[in-house]
Amino acid sequence: MSEFVIKENIISNVIGSGIPKPANDQNTDDITPARYLKEITFANMGKYAYIDERVKDGKEIPTHPFNDKKFAGGSILIAGANYGCGSSREHAPQALYRFGIRAIVAESFAEIFAGNCASLGIVGVTAAPKDIAAMIDFVNKNPSAKIIVDLTEKKVKFNENSAPIEILEGRRQAFLNGTWDALTILAQNKEGIKKVKENLPYLKFK
Repeated sequence: MSEFVIKENIISNVIGSGIPKPANDQNTDDITPARYLKEITFANMGKYAYIDERVKDGKEIPTHPFNDKKFAGGSILIAGANYGCGSSREHAPQALYRFGIRAIVAESFAEIFAGNCASLGIVGVTAAPKDIAAMIDFVNKNPSAKIIVDLTEKKVKFNENSAPIEILEGRRQAFLNGTWDALTILAQNKEGIKKVKENLPYLKFK
């Protein structure tokens, strides 16, 4: 467990409606095509999430879950196995975050992708295939209904149903203690930062 708690960063649960995306092996190039890696900032990444699937011949595909109006505003993505495989580009989780995704429930993750998500505050948890299927069915029938990803109880709750979820314990504790953001942790030690800065020779000007 972390030695300290950063209250403003604590994420004990994520509540929101769902977006179903159940295919297996969705890779980072599917999520954010390589041509968008040249962007200097991540500011526009949300517009590019699944862009090659969502737009064909210049026209939006209305049935794609990221375009479908019934899933608009969804913040909990429900995915299949090996989600986020492929390259380790951080543009993929940035695109999802800026699209509005705050939690992903999948059968399994590519570990680097899951780590990149956690560094942004996106909660990635795994669930059994049968529970993923039940969630997909629920969201398709109740697109505006709220889902709760509860890290305290390690459950995902939807309507009267609940299912167990798994997440690396160290990562779970980082969310519960608010220590998932490395920059926030660094900023807690301002005196230490100041001392290091004062002793860096290349920052001393005559």
